[in-house]
Amino acid sequence: MSRIGKLPVAVPAGVKVSIAQDQISVQGAGGTLSLVQNALVKVTSAADRLSFAPANDSREANAMSGTMRQLVNNMVVGVTKGFEKKLSLIGVGYKAQAQGAKLTLTVGYSHPVNKEMPAGITVLTPGPTEVVVKGADRQRVGQVAAEIRAIRPPEPYKGKGIRYADEKVKIKETKKK
Repeated sequence: MSRIGKLPVAVPAGVKVSIAQDQISVQGAGGTLSLVQNALVKVTSAADRLSFAPANDSREANAMSGTMRQLVNNMVVGVTKGFEKKLSLIGVGYKAQAQGAKLTLTVGYSHPVNKEMPAGITVLTPGPTEVVVKGADRQRVGQVAAEIRAIRPPEPYKGKGIRYADEKVKIKETKKK
């Protein structure tokens, strides 16, 4: 059995988990998230713990038990603490400004780039060259951060562009005569 799938998911106080025939819903202070339940995984709830077990002895069921366990764990963490991704803008004149659910980026194009945030995602700009993407759904936070980074990815010669705060960009050496 999957080593990750063996571990139970602890449900903290204030979080309500409902297991239906076709989906698992997690409700907490950060919002409500739901996940379609897989037929290869049996989910059981007992005393503020969720356990995941493969429905049969197949390799796919074993793999899905670990996957479902981690997805539900991410949902529980998301509605309690939330997730965030930090981005940095590197370059002369590069700046970001958040206005409600809209992010305006000035990153070297002839026009400012506007990006609308989907529902459940908030964006903050603590400084003109910093962007923080927050939300309860880990996948959507990462996807929105990747879309923002794709507007102007870091280039390898000077390192200018939008990068994750913990990302290291390898700078190439210029061509020699």
